Amino acid sequence: MDKTTPVDGKFQLMALPYAENALEPIIGAQTIATHHGKHLQTYVNNLNAALPGSGFEGQALEDIVCASKGGVFNNAGQILNHNLYFGQFALPREGNTPTGQLAASIDAQFGSFGAFKERFEQMGATLFGSGWVWLSADAQGILHITQEPNAGNPIVQGLRPLLTFDVWEHAYYLDYQNRRPAHLSALWPIINWDEVARRFT
Repeated sequence: MDKTTPVDGKFQLMALPYAENALEPIIGAQTIATHHGKHLQTYVNNLNAALPGSGFEGQALEDIVCASKGGVFNNAGQILNHNLYFGQFALPREGNTPTGQLAASIDAQFGSFGAFKERFEQMGATLFGSGWVWLSADAQGILHITQEPNAGNPIVQGLRPLLTFDVWEHAYYLDYQNRRPAHLSALWPIINWDEVARRFT
């Protein structure tokens, strides 16, 4: 996967590849502004503050996530998770489905895209507390759906993260209140399957 490196020793807040209101009504502009501009910015600030003297100065974000613990891991993991999360969305499209090799792999392993969606949503809805549900690939290209609590990322287990749904309440509460399953089922029209496929291949 692509690696994120610091600039002049500091990590930067990722730029969104769309306007804050571009994902409405699925994800509202206020949610994007708060989630990206405040929550993610705080993780960036906290990691930058923790890096001096940590032994991780100058390292790529992905390498820090794989080797760190405690506060450094929590903030680095959340930056990586959110970068992948915000980078996987695009303008809403009806009938939005994967194609090519990724679609074939999903069909082969889960039976159909519909069955994959059902399983992915179920894993997100049943994760206790805060965290993430991930679609990842192993070194042989086999797909895995995993639950990761808090700042967890499947890269730590040697998997390549492809797609993620954030189930921390700040990701959906303004738009869906406590209806996490409704939020999860609403996200499919805004998935940028070209970006997910690029991560896969």
